[in-house]
Amino acid sequence: ELGIKAGFSPDKIIFTPNGVSLEEIECAAKKGVKINIDNLSILEQFGTKFPEIPVCVRINPHVMAGGNRNISVGHIDSKFGISIHQIPHILRIVKNTNMNVNGIHMHTGSDILDIDVFLHASEILFNTAKQFKNLDFIDFGSGFKVPYYKGDIETNIEEFGERLSKRFNEFCIEYGKDLTLAFEPGKFIVSEAGHFIAKVNVVKQTTSTVFAQIDSGFNHLMRPMMYDSFHQIDNISNPKGRERFYSVVGYICETDTFGSNRKINEITEGDYLAFRNAGAYCFTMSSNYNSRFRPAEVMFKEGKGYLVQKRETMEDLLKNQILIK
Repeated sequence: ELGIKAGFSPDKIIFTPNGVSLEEIECAAKKGVKINIDNLSILEQFGTKFPEIPVCVRINPHVMAGGNRNISVGHIDSKFGISIHQIPHILRIVKNTNMNVNGIHMHTGSDILDIDVFLHASEILFNTAKQFKNLDFIDFGSGFKVPYYKGDIETNIEEFGERLSKRFNEFCIEYGKDLTLAFEPGKFIVSEAGHFIAKVNVVKQTTSTVFAQIDSGFNHLMRPMMYDSFHQIDNISNPKGRERFYSVVGYICETDTFGSNRKINEITEGDYLAFRNAGAYCFTMSSNYNSRFRPAEVMFKEGKGYLVQKRETMEDLLKNQILIK
C-alpha cells in the first residue's frame, strides 16, 4: 500500500511476506500486486480460494550465504521459503488446485561477496523452474555487498551480470520461452545514499577507554548491535583534527555500541558524527525504546534539503495511548 501511495504501479510490486495470515495476502492480491508465497499451507489455501490469480513461489535453495547468520536466509534451517526437497508437494498443490505459478523466487542473504555462491544458487533455481510450465519470470532476490569503508570490497556486479545473463539466456532457450530476469537490489541501491547524524553529548574518559556518548542509541540505528555490522563514523565537526581512538556509544539503558576503539578525528562535546551506509535498515528499524523520540529525516534533491519526516514529540508517543479513568 505504501508503494502504491508512492506512485508505483501495482503490477510493478511483488509482495513477499513471511508467516503472515491468508487474509493479509488476500488484501495484497486485491490491490493487484504480484504475490510471492513461501509456505505450503498458505499456497494450498490461496490456490484453492483464488486459482485464477497467478502467484510466485519462494524457494529455499539450502545455500548458506550472507555477511553473518542473522542475514543468511537461504540455508536449511531458515524460516524463509519452501525447501527444494518439497518441490513435489508444490507440484501436487498446483495440480490439485489448478492454480497458476507464474514466477519462481529466491533470496539467500545479504552482503554476499562470492559470485560463485549466486551462480550456484541460480542453477538450483533453474532446475526448479524447469518443473513449472507457465512461468513469466525468475526472481533472484538480491544480497549484493556494498562497501562499508574506504577500500572495502563489494560484489562485482559487472562480472556477475555477464556470467548470469549468459546462463539465463541459455536457460530460456532450454525452457522454450523468453522469461523476465528480476532482481531486488534495494540495499545495494540506497545503503550508501543515507547518512545518520548524531550529536555528541559527553566525552567520557575511563581507566581504559574514551567513550563518545551520543544523543542516540540502537533505538535509532540497530544494525551494529543486531548484526555486528560496521558503519564508518566520521566527525563532520572536526574533519581535519588529529585522530584519536574512541568507542562510540548511545544513551540507551543497556549496551548500545556503534563502534569500539575507532580511530576518529578528535571529538569534543557538541560535535556531530556521521554514520555512513545508513540508507538501508536505519530509520525503518527504529523504535521508541526507552520512550525516546525518532529523529527527523531530510532528503536532498538536486542539492537542496527537504524535511520529509518530522522529529517526533511527546504528543507522538502519547497519541495512541488510552487513559483509563
